[in-house]
Amino acid sequence: MAVSGAGDGTGRTPGRGRRIILWRHGQTSWNVERRFQGSTDVELTETGVGQARRSARLLASLRPDAIISSDLKRAARTAAELAALTGLDVTVDEGLRETYAGVWQGLTHEEIIERYGAEYTAWKRGEPVRRGGGELETEVADRAAPVVLRHVDKLPEDGTLVVVSHGGTIRTTIGRLLGLEAHHWESLAGLANCCWSVLSEGARGWRLLEHNAGTLPEPVLGDDD
Repeated sequence: MAVSGAGDGTGRTPGRGRRIILWRHGQTSWNVERRFQGSTDVELTETGVGQARRSARLLASLRPDAIISSDLKRAARTAAELAALTGLDVTVDEGLRETYAGVWQGLTHEEIIERYGAEYTAWKRGEPVRRGGGELETEVADRAAPVVLRHVDKLPEDGTLVVVSHGGTIRTTIGRLLGLEAHHWESLAGLANCCWSVLSEGARGWRLLEHNAGTLPEPVLGDDD
């Protein structure tokens, strides 16, 4: 469900400051099966391609200045839909990949609970957990947030950057840019496929302008993937 702050969400408003739109990729078969994808390179479904096309039409109306994307196919294919409408090139960076989750990758939600229940519960409590022996959430933020900020620095005044990435990576990046402590990052609800969040630049730093925007409320399938 979208949570909106100031602004009408359309076009440019002089003096509004720079914006970052963090856009989750479209649906994959593993999303539908509730399998943890992590850094596994899974393609979009036909439904996912359709989601990307519909969302791209909305995002194109916001007149982005630059598009960056994870190099995983599901994100890059999503980004390509916006690039086709805007004429912008997509800069691909593996730093925007989803969390590497080791042995969790490929398992369904139920299998993770059954085999690694204590680890899963500790993660949901906000404890630093290497899910499946993989990355900590703070390590994901350490690699992803600098990529985003590096491209923000290239924007014109009042410019807009679209970041095409993954549920977990987007959450950690938002948490880092807002200055939230890591154990509070889980309080940011997951993004549905092809929904996005908007950060705007203010006098005190970044603030969350919209979250999970783009559609009517839908179930979040495969949040951290």
